[in-house]
Amino acid sequence: MASTGGSVFTGRGRAGSKLNVVYDAEGNEIEVVGGMTWCITTCNFDIDVDLLFQENSTIGQKIALTEKLVAVLPKMKCPHRIEPHQIQGLDFIHIYPVVQWLVKRAIETREEMGDYIRAFSVSQFNKNHKTPEDELFEQLKEKAVSSVSAVKVCISSTIQNHILKGRLTAGMVGSIVGLQAEEIQQMASEYAEKQAEVGQLEKQERVGGVQHHKRAVASLTKQIQNAQSHLDEVQTKHAELHASYVATQEKLKEAQDYSARVDDEMEKLTGIETGENRAILEKLRGLVAMNENLKKQEQEFKAHCKEEMARLQGNIESLKAEAGEEAGEDQERTKMIERQFEADKEKLHKIRLLLARKTREIAALQRKIDEVPSRAELSQYQRRFVELYNQVAFTHKETKQFYTLYNTLDDTKLYLNKEFNLLNSIHDNFSQAMSSPANKEQFLKQFEQIVEGVKQNRAKMDKKKQEEKMRRDQLNDQYLDLIEKQRQYFKTVKDFKEECRKNEILLAKVKR
Repeated sequence: MASTGGSVFTGRGRAGSKLNVVYDAEGNEIEVVGGMTWCITTCNFDIDVDLLFQENSTIGQKIALTEKLVAVLPKMKCPHRIEPHQIQGLDFIHIYPVVQWLVKRAIETREEMGDYIRAFSVSQFNKNHKTPEDELFEQLKEKAVSSVSAVKVCISSTIQNHILKGRLTAGMVGSIVGLQAEEIQQMASEYAEKQAEVGQLEKQERVGGVQHHKRAVASLTKQIQNAQSHLDEVQTKHAELHASYVATQEKLKEAQDYSARVDDEMEKLTGIETGENRAILEKLRGLVAMNENLKKQEQEFKAHCKEEMARLQGNIESLKAEAGEEAGEDQERTKMIERQFEADKEKLHKIRLLLARKTREIAALQRKIDEVPSRAELSQYQRRFVELYNQVAFTHKETKQFYTLYNTLDDTKLYLNKEFNLLNSIHDNFSQAMSSPANKEQFLKQFEQIVEGVKQNRAKMDKKKQEEKMRRDQLNDQYLDLIEKQRQYFKTVKDFKEECRKNEILLAKVKR
């Protein structure tokens, strides 16, 4: 957001800003409004604004501009809400998510338009030009069509030959069919393959030419690789199972051989039993019985061991019970430790209550401190009062202009009425004045007096007009001087803030 937002806001010149304003007071606001306007227009949404073409915009004009910006955001389905006064007041907490969303939306829109333009360019290129792969595809298509046509002609001629030989007997037909079956089957399979290839080529041509063919080949290659890997796994598993099966068969064969040998030995012993070796066989039987007896004794010994183990476990339990009686002293010591723990716990609770009371006192003092406005708040209040003063001054100036216009129109009306009355008087007395030379002379003198009075009034008005012009020029010079002083004031304030910041940094280093 930092990098992208910076590039967006520093590009406010692209939105048409030609302001020559005091940047320290209004520069950040111009960046926010210009950046938001640029993002909205980038997202193909119209906004009816003439962005900051006036040098000294009033607070009403600025709020109207921000209202138009805010009105467009719901049309863009912005998930965040913002008010015009928040933009005007540079409320970072509410402005940041809106600007972040606008920048993200503008970047996505530019990427989408880039993909669309790229696809359109590729389609226009494919309409007017061909790649080497497309030319090779056309050549292969023509060869495939010619091969299929040749196969069709060959099959048709073979069928016609068999039809013309209709007088052959059934046995001869069967022999011919048997002889030509393999050739016909091969040709039919070749025809089917060529037909499928042509259909596939036509389909590929319809849906995208060589690109679709490449995708189909890649897909089939991937499927073949997957099938091959699966086949390798199955073969490996089959080899393992086969090896296990062979080993089991060998073990089974060994067991069967051993059983057969034992049976043979038993049959031999039974066959060789005579009066002479009967004693030996009886001795062997006695040894076998002794072996069985020893096995029985072994089982009895195991049972005895289990009983002995149970007895020893009982002894262990009794010893544990005796040890529990001896642990009484340990219990007393444990109780004493618990009492000490409870006392410490109560002490900790009291300390926490004291800490809570102190925390409340600190919070009350903090609220009192917060009630005193900070330097930034005072600066903001000053800006708002200056803006309100400018608005009042603008309204006062406008009202004064209306009063001046009214007085001018009223004076014009008065002079027009006087002129109208004078003309009526001249018209009424003209006939009587022309009746005699004396009356004519008197009429001319009165007329000259009237003209002289009008000239005197005009001279007075011209003099007053000249005085007003001189006064206007003086006020304009004073205004320009005040603007220059204002610029110097803002520059001095900026330098003073920079020096204060350096002073704070040096103080922090000294404290360290």
